[in-house]
Amino acid sequence: MSPLPNYRPKQLSLGPLETEILNIVWELSRVTVKDVHDRILADPDRDLAYTSVTTVLRRLTEKGWLACDKQERAFYWRPLVTKEQAQVIEAHEKLHRFLAVGNPDVVAAFVDSLDRTSLEQIEAIAQRIQAARHQREEK
Repeated sequence: MSPLPNYRPKQLSLGPLETEILNIVWELSRVTVKDVHDRILADPDRDLAYTSVTTVLRRLTEKGWLACDKQERAFYWRPLVTKEQAQVIEAHEKLHRFLAVGNPDVVAAFVDSLDRTSLEQIEAIAQRIQAARHQREEK
C-alpha cells in the first residue's frame, strides 16, 4: 500500500450513490454526466435521472473528490485521488478513530477475538513499526 497522500478530500463521508459514481469515475478516468448516466442505466433494473448524476458529480467536486474541467461546451470530471489513495486515507482515518479510544486495555481486548491470519497481520504491522522507529533513530 502506498504512503498517506499529501492531498485529502475535504469531506470523506460518501453516500451509496456518491460511492458508486466515484467508482465509475475511477474506472473511466475522465467522464461526462452522460458517461456516468449511461453506465448506470446499463443495468436494466436501474432508473436514475440525468440531473441526479449531475448533482452527485457536483457534490463530489464540492467534497474535494473530483475536479471539473470545461472543454468547449462539455464538462469533464476527473478524480483528485486514486482509488488506492482513497483506501489509504480511509484506513488512516479508521486507525485514528480506533486508537482514539485511548485505553490500551480496550484496544488489546480485541486481540482475543482475532483469528490466526489477523494476528499474523498485526505482528507484521508491529515489525514494520519497529523498523520505522529504528530508521528514524539512525537519522
